Amino acid sequence: MYEGIVQSLIDELGRLPGVGPKGAQRIAFHLLATDATDVRRLASVLVEVTERVRFCRICGNVAEEEECRICRDPRRDASVICVVEEPKDIAAIEKIREFRGRYHVLGGAISPIDGIGPDDLRTRELMVRLSDGAVTEVILATNPNLEGEATATYLARLLKPLGLRVTRPASGLPVGGDLEYADEVTLGRAFEGRRLLDV
Repeated sequence: MYEGIVQSLIDELGRLPGVGPKGAQRIAFHLLATDATDVRRLASVLVEVTERVRFCRICGNVAEEEECRICRDPRRDASVICVVEEPKDIAAIEKIREFRGRYHVLGGAISPIDGIGPDDLRTRELMVRLSDGAVTEVILATNPNLEGEATATYLARLLKPLGLRVTRPASGLPVGGDLEYADEVTLGRAFEGRRLLDV
């Protein structure tokens, strides 16, 4: 539709999640109208983030070192692990300032339609973390949608024989919603009223 590099920019922006063709076009024209210094700063940050950011070797959260700041923090309760689907879910939970334990990022949820099974998630890594007996509770904070519920049920069945307290955030989170979009009060109440899962 547009000439050469402008169309290439729109195409690349359109590959980002949540950015459709019209949004990609708006962003592209915003960048074209922006001061070159600001665009260079954005480009520099994009390059730097791809070079420096990695995933924590313990929990799978985003980190600039081998371990994320949460795994390095000795004040965090190592006896409680909150299992989430993506690193962005950790940010949502941290905003409520109610949870003082540690995290484990699965890297997605079970979704047969998308060809994602339990072996495609960081389930083995979770089981290794639980093998030393230091953890007493696992909170399954997967999204309250079909895939998240299937993942939580699978993990609950896997964890029950270990004698752990397996909980799930209580009502307050809308079914079919994502943790990252929940407001702080709703998410806080959900964590305060988490319940045991019986499978």
